[in-house]
Amino acid sequence: MGADLGCYNIADLREKARRRLPLGIWEYLERGVEDEAGLARNRASFDALTVRPRVLRGVETIDTSCEILGKPAPLPLAVAPTGAAGMMWHEGDLALARAAAAAGVPFTISSASTMDIDQIAVAGGRLWFQLYLWENRALSHAVVDRAAELGCDTLFVTLDLPVPPNREYILRNGFATPFRLNPRNFADVMMHPRWLAGVMGRYALSGGIPSQANLPDRLRSKVTESAMPGAFFKQDDLDWDGARELRRRWPGKFILKGILHPDDARQAVDIGADGVVVSNHGGRSLDASMASINALPGIVEAIDGKASVILDSGVRRGSDIAKAVALGADCIMAGRAALYGLSAFGRPGVERALQILRDEFVRTMAMMGARSIAELRQALD
Repeated sequence: MGADLGCYNIADLREKARRRLPLGIWEYLERGVEDEAGLARNRASFDALTVRPRVLRGVETIDTSCEILGKPAPLPLAVAPTGAAGMMWHEGDLALARAAAAAGVPFTISSASTMDIDQIAVAGGRLWFQLYLWENRALSHAVVDRAAELGCDTLFVTLDLPVPPNREYILRNGFATPFRLNPRNFADVMMHPRWLAGVMGRYALSGGIPSQANLPDRLRSKVTESAMPGAFFKQDDLDWDGARELRRRWPGKFILKGILHPDDARQAVDIGADGVVVSNHGGRSLDASMASINALPGIVEAIDGKASVILDSGVRRGSDIAKAVALGADCIMAGRAALYGLSAFGRPGVERALQILRDEFVRTMAMMGARSIAELRQALD
């Protein structure tokens, strides 16, 4: 077990991260869209769920082991794909991947990362790859093929951002993409010298400002520059036929991420998906979306055991993992929780975040009288 770092829950890591990051980077990590009702709804829906504990069950041994997408895992947890990790910590994607490998949980590489898949894959462990489609589809197919070559066993296609989301705070705080110093953000950046030296300073010393990864050299652009023609993400023309094409192309497990409607879950199975991620993008896409945890039971019923069901959005406690598993999820993806740890302490912070979630999950199972994942399935009130 690593050091506690003076942090005893995810909220402690969150506060450390808030203090270290400039406002614009922090708000990109923390905030949602529009009025942020969806963000609040995710948390309120988890909190509203209650459980019916069992007693006198002999809980001195708790077995959290399970199977995730056909492979054994120490607990039903994975690190979600997250963009801009490289702006929160120097080579943040690699730190996340190494922490996940050390904990024995899968790590999902984001196609929006600032590091190439090759650079992240050296972390080892179980690697998944998440895809946003570029407007030049050949680029998307090339990076998907490369992910398979490097050993990523599962492809996640994110569906819940068909158009760019309305994140108004980015316009207000002066940290829009491309990122440039301006009168609105200059003073704030200067007031966070640890971030400035530890992130941007280290990039400057090691070769310059990070760029959009996983693209040919001629199409790469730094985070301070606009994307090159053909290198913009574009998914408003993606349909079920396009998803089928990706399913045919990908040799491993194939997951559709961002499913909230039971009919979409059934159609995902029909086109050969091995699973779905029940997600509202962490409250960062459509503000009116229902909470993922509330959509979960309907998706589980629609899938009816024909594919895996993964839950994403709003997880802050090990008890959240327990609630989702009790409702039928095979695995839970944590995004912001890991990024809080990363932003505060780098890899040790991510390891601490994962340890906190694991410890809370084990404690919750014991309190509920559930000695295994199977016994957890019937514990909701």
